[in-house]
Amino acid sequence: MRCKLLKSERFNNRLLCEIISHEKFRELLADAEIYVDGIATMHFHDTNSSLAALRAMILEEHPEATADRAIKVLEACQVEEEDFFCHVTHKTWDVILHDIRKAHENDSESAPDTTPADELIREVQKAMQSPGDRVQQFTEIFCKAFRLKYKRLSQEERSLLKKLFKKSPLIKQSGMNFRRRPWK
Repeated sequence: MRCKLLKSERFNNRLLCEIISHEKFRELLADAEIYVDGIATMHFHDTNSSLAALRAMILEEHPEATADRAIKVLEACQVEEEDFFCHVTHKTWDVILHDIRKAHENDSESAPDTTPADELIREVQKAMQSPGDRVQQFTEIFCKAFRLKYKRLSQEERSLLKKLFKKSPLIKQSGMNFRRRPWK
């Protein structure tokens, strides 16, 4: 059954191998084994029970001490086994996954740090600072979005694009004054 699962290629075997071969994997597996097998359960139960009993004895003699620092410390010392192991294994998983991600950050399959939207925003900001009127800036932005080199367009092509954009109802209704100089 388990060999069939590995051979099924339903998941990324390369990633699984990298996880298994990471230096922290043995630590993760040991912590998981301790939790799954319940090896520490009795110790957590005994410790928490002792702390709860001690706290109850103190409060029985001194009911006014409910908000006392020592009582709060006894309460804070009680740790649930599941919370402890989730925290410990999560920290180890974080290290493993971070290291593997870092090792693959330049791979062709990895997502880039910037998105096309980030690049478009940068290009829009650059175009808005370029000299010329609003229609020219809008034309530059349009060219960037369609990966056209604005500076390589002939003067005739630039003029034609500007004329077309000036006819657009979206530009006319935008409230932008295209005769004004660019924002500074």
